Amino acid sequence: MSQLQRLLTLHPQDNVAIALGDIAAGHAGGVEGLRLLQAVKQGHKVATAPIRAGENVMRYGQIIGQAKADIAVGEHVHVHNLGMGEHSRDYAYASENAPLAPATEDRSFMGYHRADGRVGTRNYIGILTSVNCSGSVARFIAEAAEKSGLLDDFEHIDGIVPITHGTGCGMSGENEGYATLFRTLSGYAQHPNFGGILLIGLGCEVMQISDLVGGRAIRADGALRYMTIQHEGGTRRTIGKGLEELRGIAKLANEARRAPAPVSHLTVGMQCGGSDGYSGITANPALGIASDLLVRHGGTTILSETSEIYGAEHLLTRRAASVEVGEKLIDRIRWWEDYTARNHGEMDNNPSPGNKRGGLTTILEKSLGAVAKSGSAPLTEVYLFGEKIDRHGFVFMDSPGFDPCSVTGQIASGANLIVFTTGRGSVSGYMPTPCIKVATNSDMYHRMSEDMDINCGDIVSDGVGLEDKGREIFEMLIRVASGEKTNSETLGFGGVEFVPWQIGAVM
Repeated sequence: MSQLQRLLTLHPQDNVAIALGDIAAGHAGGVEGLRLLQAVKQGHKVATAPIRAGENVMRYGQIIGQAKADIAVGEHVHVHNLGMGEHSRDYAYASENAPLAPATEDRSFMGYHRADGRVGTRNYIGILTSVNCSGSVARFIAEAAEKSGLLDDFEHIDGIVPITHGTGCGMSGENEGYATLFRTLSGYAQHPNFGGILLIGLGCEVMQISDLVGGRAIRADGALRYMTIQHEGGTRRTIGKGLEELRGIAKLANEARRAPAPVSHLTVGMQCGGSDGYSGITANPALGIASDLLVRHGGTTILSETSEIYGAEHLLTRRAASVEVGEKLIDRIRWWEDYTARNHGEMDNNPSPGNKRGGLTTILEKSLGAVAKSGSAPLTEVYLFGEKIDRHGFVFMDSPGFDPCSVTGQIASGANLIVFTTGRGSVSGYMPTPCIKVATNSDMYHRMSEDMDINCGDIVSDGVGLEDKGREIFEMLIRVASGEKTNSETLGFGGVEFVPWQIGAVM
């Protein structure tokens, strides 16, 4: 791409182009016959054809909204003249679901083989809480374990992770909110990145320990212990008993060793947050290529954030493995339309202020860029939040667009890796699952290089091919799965990002 080409048109049907840098008023941006009527910042849109009020504005060859006023060639297109509007969608269920060709090479990673057949990418011990009321005690136990040097004798354990949250009581014990939390806690208790679990409750909460345990072996390896603070006799006694139990759990967890496993055992949660105008042209499509590579090797990738595929769901229904799978996705879309309406919200609540500063205008535009993370593989199944993933391939898990909550659901469903693309510069981590951060633009990557793992801005700045960048992400997946630390792990993130989805009244 030449230095003169400062505007990028993504599809022949588009009537806007994307600024590949800040462009001053009067410049052509490398497009013959076009002069910018206003200064435009990187990632923002410029009209390349006259657009009358009420007409569709097109990006990616798809509708991203309607003009709120007449828009002249060279005019900045954004919130002042582009609105959500309405348009019909042809779901064309299962019409474009050709399977990808299997990979011609065998790839493996070094992981922790668990008794239930799954493979972990890390070997943590988790202190899992049933209710907010046991959260402080869980942290006290973790702190006491660190001070005592409990893990000094167990070199094969990555650490102790207290999993605390703000719910578990003051809720119905029968509705979908309870079922969602139950799936989430159960999923973490069984997660392959945990070598063992200590489960702690208060004793009188709605989310009872006895219901979670249910008289069954939650973990096939038996590395789970549980207690309630009330039964143990208060804080200090629970801390003492907790340390005893942790030592027993640690002996079991420390027996695990990394061993080769095919990459078909990788389950990758795909996220984007702090998106910008580059997200849909650099990091997200590059991640989509990595997703397809993993699927071709028999692995699993999870797309989520239902409120942020709104307006692009018709691209996924076409790729559904069956009509039934496509209809399950639309059922979740309809649920969300009702959910937002009864809570006095809107599906166009997004983009956020930061997204808009980065050039995104409507949820339709944001969703079209977000769906690019999914590549081109068929959609094999649709899951509820935190529901255990039991199919290989590309799948969808229902969740809010709020990133920590969405990732929490993906991990509960079994994700042993997370890839998070960002244009504005999100910082977070999600123990026990490592998170790879992918920058959409070079400016932010260099500004926040200690937080970012991969730069996709060089797709624009240096002409790096999407296929090459997708392969780079895929190779890092294998290295991180084998033990290489991500920047968020090095910085110590992951202690506060467990955010279960609270649905329903708090009572």
